[in-house]
Amino acid sequence: MRSMNDHAPWQLPPDTLAGAVARCATRLDDAGVAFGHGTDNPWDEAVQLVLGVLGLEDGPEVAGRPLAAADWDRVVAVLERRIGERCPLPYLLGEAHFAGLRFRCDPRALVPRSPLAELIVGGYQPWYAGPPPQRLLDLCCGGGCLGIAAAVHAPGLLAVLADLDSDALALAAENVARHRVEERVSLRRSDGFEGLAGERFDIILCNPPYVDREDLAAMPAEFRHEPAAGLGAGHDGLDLVQRLLPVAAAHLEDHGLLLLEVGNSWPALEARYPRFPFTWVELERGGHGVAAITARELRDHAGDLTYNSGAVTGQD
Repeated sequence: MRSMNDHAPWQLPPDTLAGAVARCATRLDDAGVAFGHGTDNPWDEAVQLVLGVLGLEDGPEVAGRPLAAADWDRVVAVLERRIGERCPLPYLLGEAHFAGLRFRCDPRALVPRSPLAELIVGGYQPWYAGPPPQRLLDLCCGGGCLGIAAAVHAPGLLAVLADLDSDALALAAENVARHRVEERVSLRRSDGFEGLAGERFDIILCNPPYVDREDLAAMPAEFRHEPAAGLGAGHDGLDLVQRLLPVAAAHLEDHGLLLLEVGNSWPALEARYPRFPFTWVELERGGHGVAAITARELRDHAGDLTYNSGAVTGQD
């Protein structure tokens, strides 16, 4: 056990959790770490760090809670790793918050942070116009947060989680078990739509790799901890998307909806298919580059989505 003299001044235990959060926020800000894995500022990151390490829920009574020296040491240990390793906080905590739920999180898949959470919680309105959805596909599912959240928020829904990466699917299976939705959520190893022949869905959620070469090279160190195959998608970010769009209609019911996230690559997507009527969702909780595409649009404009290649393959 170390003595008080072994601590740097900033490491001396604060009296309360609020003091711990303030101390951590200052350290994170001074260290110049990059955010983007569930938070976008040092204060929110500090709140998640302190509460996550101590296993506490946020609430008005938490701020004034006394902080034991041993608990502060645990917080400092994670804080020093966050700064020194530039590792995303959810990987250090082993858990990420998404759509009001908690998911197991580790480097087998990207940290959950898709703005599609807003549409899941909102029942896909006003974009989905069909009957209550019965089947949903989470394509390029990673750790499964989208499909599992969809199943939890709609208890009658059956969801399929599909990904090419076996490690990501293993993590998704752990999250399926964690949320006890095994009877309604199934896993499928699939390269794009390749392993889903003949299957149709009311809704397809797709958060594929979409980062272009320039953005990938400029990403902060935190993003280097994530699987590269889940981020990069060629020079314009469309390597996989250009294979998925031309055949997506075959996997949607007539009233079906595809919600496709392409982030910063949305201008490249419009440039690639200038005649297709993309509808870009305005997101109240932040994020951009989410297209709401109906099955009818995909079928009526199939000629505007031609791609000069054969089989639908690619890396999810």
